Amino acid sequence: MNESMTDREQGLVHGGTVHGRKAGKVGYIRLDRPKKSNSYTRAMLEELERCWDEMEEDPAVQVVVVQGTGNRAFCAGADRVEISRSDYPNALNLMSARLFSRIAEAPFVTLAAVNGAAVGGGLELALACDLRIASESAFFAFPEPGLGLIPAAGGTHRLPKTVGITRAKELILGGVSWKASDALAYGLINQVVSSENLDMEVERWVERICRLDPLALRLAKKALNASSRFDEGQDLETVIQALLYHLRWERFNNNTGKSP
Repeated sequence: MNESMTDREQGLVHGGTVHGRKAGKVGYIRLDRPKKSNSYTRAMLEELERCWDEMEEDPAVQVVVVQGTGNRAFCAGADRVEISRSDYPNALNLMSARLFSRIAEAPFVTLAAVNGAAVGGGLELALACDLRIASESAFFAFPEPGLGLIPAAGGTHRLPKTVGITRAKELILGGVSWKASDALAYGLINQVVSSENLDMEVERWVERICRLDPLALRLAKKALNASSRFDEGQDLETVIQALLYHLRWERFNNNTGKSP
């Protein structure tokens, strides 16, 4: 995303690789690890949660934009090194799953500005947002099955509720990726714009949302979310991921005597 937005900052909340700021009714959160395609570590998720605390504690905030630094990636999901070191206890207490559920239930409107790759946990983060605006260079995928895992931070139930079970199986089980035009046609995203116009279009959405009644927005979102609960699916997803991590460790230990 264009750094020009920082010129209008109010109420800065800076982390090392996650930056948050507020400007009146609007909050902006930016993942800032461009050399790693904005993939997140556990430390980054902790920073993101602190930024989220700041947004939720401010009753004036009506909409929050989530974005990634640069034009290469919105977010490439969990850091691959951390994935290789994780085992089933980590999967049973997956921080991204808990945090993304919190983002989905936020008392304000959330908008993902998808400026490039949104894959794995990055796509799950985008799915946790209410609205998704993407640049023409954006693409979407779930590589987890190729790593012996599943999308366990909301992917297996938020995706089918968004695009339908057939398209969800295509993306998760078929090993395909979707370009922005595909994602728009399948209902994954709300709009596609050129990369140079993404910031401007996001601001148009923000301005429209800020003109709406804040109480009506909160109640409407609560009602919409209540119509699509998936608590049981979240529990099943967590258990399956923990089992896969356990089997993965056992397989590597048996074959090499080392952790994956």
